[in-house]
Amino acid sequence: MASDHYDVIIIGSGPGGGTMAWSLAKTGKRILLIERGDYLRRGRDMWDSKTVFVDAKYQAPETWYSSDGSSFHPGLHYNVGGNSKFYGAVMFRLRERDFDEIRHPDGIAPAWPVKYDTYEPYYQAAEELFAVHGLRGEDPTEPPASKPYSKPPVSHEPRIQELFDNLKRIGHKPFHLPVGVLLDEDTHGDALPHSPCVRCDAFDGYPCPTNGKADSQIMVVDPALKEHDNLTLMTRTYVEKLITDASGHSVTGVLAVTHDGARITLGADMVVVACGALSSALLLLRSASDAHPRGLANGSDQVGRNYMRHNNSTVLAVSKTPNPTRFQKTLGLNDFYFNSDDWEYPLGHIQMVGKSDGVQVHGEGLPKFLQWLPEMPFDYMAKHSIDFWLTSEDIPLPENRVHYQNGRVYLDLKETNMEGHHRLKHKLEQICNQVDIHPHLFDRSLYLGKDTPIGGTAHQAGTLRFGTDPATSVLDTDCKAHELDNLYVTDASFFPSIGAVNPTLTIVANALRVAEVIGARLTA
Repeated sequence: MASDHYDVIIIGSGPGGGTMAWSLAKTGKRILLIERGDYLRRGRDMWDSKTVFVDAKYQAPETWYSSDGSSFHPGLHYNVGGNSKFYGAVMFRLRERDFDEIRHPDGIAPAWPVKYDTYEPYYQAAEELFAVHGLRGEDPTEPPASKPYSKPPVSHEPRIQELFDNLKRIGHKPFHLPVGVLLDEDTHGDALPHSPCVRCDAFDGYPCPTNGKADSQIMVVDPALKEHDNLTLMTRTYVEKLITDASGHSVTGVLAVTHDGARITLGADMVVVACGALSSALLLLRSASDAHPRGLANGSDQVGRNYMRHNNSTVLAVSKTPNPTRFQKTLGLNDFYFNSDDWEYPLGHIQMVGKSDGVQVHGEGLPKFLQWLPEMPFDYMAKHSIDFWLTSEDIPLPENRVHYQNGRVYLDLKETNMEGHHRLKHKLEQICNQVDIHPHLFDRSLYLGKDTPIGGTAHQAGTLRFGTDPATSVLDTDCKAHELDNLYVTDASFFPSIGAVNPTLTIVANALRVAEVIGARLTA
């Protein structure tokens, strides 16, 4: 029926899909945004660490398998806004050198076919669209920018300001993190009465019940739906496969299953896939046909391969003085991003992470040498904790991939560049010893785990990488599938390498860039 046909169908409402919907809705064309999940129901349990991290109430109840046959639960979230409802909202541009080839001891992070100068105006637009607060010039690795941040940096609370000052005192260059947040502060750093963000201690990794986090739902999906009646959102709908014409050169629509089990077919002139790097690759693999026997757009056998997710660690250091900070995610350090004084290879990025509480600390247990502490040890550690997130680049390997086997989802993962990651931890330990913090770092396992277990998928990328050669890539430089004339991908699947900073701003910037290409085709 005519009512079941759209100019564009977008699958996934996270930063890549939501931003695409926001942009294309302005064309006046008929746009459908399909989301597998629903809106999250706001409530006080969104602030409860046991509910979020221990019980994993909001995570997808799925079981996947690793290459050794063991099972795990992937850290995926199916809801309007996608994984951005749970992210820490740190919005970095990739460094300018990240777009070039980077050598690591375990291999090469390949160069991007599109360089930083092409992305710069879209980065600027993405920062403004997602209300990124920051301060140009503090970060020594910051790439060139055409304008200052439109929002002032989020202020440090007193203990973090003390850490900031001490880091500068010993010769380091800390900076204010670029944070996407709906926050207005007074001169004391307190949230003003009208501010959606209240500077709580449940920002990073939690959904926000006050709608103060700059996630995809709040910043692009809901505003676009409110302003444009040509945009439709269909929730609780699982896209089972993409349908093509007989030649296999064009996508004609999608086959989907609604929440009540009804199977529906929806037609489209163009389709944008933005389900997240893992789920997007699985969708193309499910869409195999006579014309595409190994999976849609998979003539290169690259669909699902070259998976990256960063080498991440969430570590807790114990301050020698209490740390009453609530909104802790304000400080970053990139002094070791590309190299250090004792190693020629990149180490990575250090930033603050959400403040620990006793429940999270308890997940790791307490070493014997701290059993003498005068209070309940987990609460004592949480009261004195200063928490860091460490990120190092991992290498895209063809054998690191997501795929189906006997009806099950398998995720194969071989770690790379862990020496650099461990050296970065050691650098942080040395720093802590100089700034009134005990140098021993504890892994906070309930957040993502020791050196990111296989289920840690927060920074998933690379499974449908873009490039100029159809033999080694899935997408062209406009993020259109090489083998189809109307299929685009705008989540982090397209990344050929991942750098060592949070990927979300690059996802949003790229979606804005590709939206211009699609918009031009729609209005030609």
